[in-house]
Amino acid sequence: MDILTEALGSMRTGHPSSVRTDGRAPWGLRLPPVAGAGFHVVLHGTCWLVPLEDAPHLSPIALSPGDVIFLRDGRGHILADHPTTPPVQETAQRFDPGSPIGTVSLGGDGPLTSLLCGNYHLDQRRPHPLVRQLPEVVHLQTGHGRHPELSAAVQLLGAELENPRIGSDGIVPTLIDSLLLYILRAWFEAQPSASAEGWAAALADRAVAPALAAIHDDPAAAWSVESLADRAGLSRAAFSRRFTTLVGEPPMAYLTRWRMTTAARLLRETDAPLSVVAGRAGYGSEFAFAKAFKREYGLAPGAYRREARAA
Repeated sequence: MDILTEALGSMRTGHPSSVRTDGRAPWGLRLPPVAGAGFHVVLHGTCWLVPLEDAPHLSPIALSPGDVIFLRDGRGHILADHPTTPPVQETAQRFDPGSPIGTVSLGGDGPLTSLLCGNYHLDQRRPHPLVRQLPEVVHLQTGHGRHPELSAAVQLLGAELENPRIGSDGIVPTLIDSLLLYILRAWFEAQPSASAEGWAAALADRAVAPALAAIHDDPAAAWSVESLADRAGLSRAAFSRRFTTLVGEPPMAYLTRWRMTTAARLLRETDAPLSVVAGRAGYGSEFAFAKAFKREYGLAPGAYRREARAA
């Protein structure tokens, strides 16, 4: 079971939206917060990402060709040719017929910077802890042989945007969608192997990773701390301590979280009867399931489904 893919899939509420931004110095663009996670890919030239006044703990970041930025919470920020360039508010986007992305052009007559900017529509009301543990801003540099798969995806995106050809309408959205997995995989794999805590360590841990895979593979199974500890090859107490340290919550708490996440996704994306959803979430009765679901989400399953469909 690919836990990273499953975790992201559980949070997705739609396809990513994206805009190609071309700025000629001097240029500055103020981008408002987005409902999800934001991203930027520098295709050509250089620029700066400048945090807004409400984030004094963050510093401006210089960006070069091939650099990738992932904003975990879709925080508002400024993109500019220089940190001191005054920004304009977000400009009107243009979507050309036959183009999979919009375009924005702004600035003067100086050096050109081209970026792919956008956001992934992720439900941030109950973010998966794997995503919640990420830094607010992930900055990955793909030059000099670093993160070769991510670099290849960036190069493919750049080529398709510079020279659209037959098939580009299908290729570009797929590459943008895949970019999120490449970004997060590159970040997790770049973490020090000696890290004692967090999901980067949990996904590589010989005891915890099999237990997580079992929960994700069959959330409806009658898992217990003992049965998961058996898979991990540890005593009940040792497994529980290790799991809690790495994942950030006890095994049964995570199991309940994933069962409810599975149920919420079924309610959003399918017309399965509540009895089926309850069974897939490991509950033998609709009543018990509805009670547990309302405790987690604040809504009965039927109301949650109606609200999700109306959004």
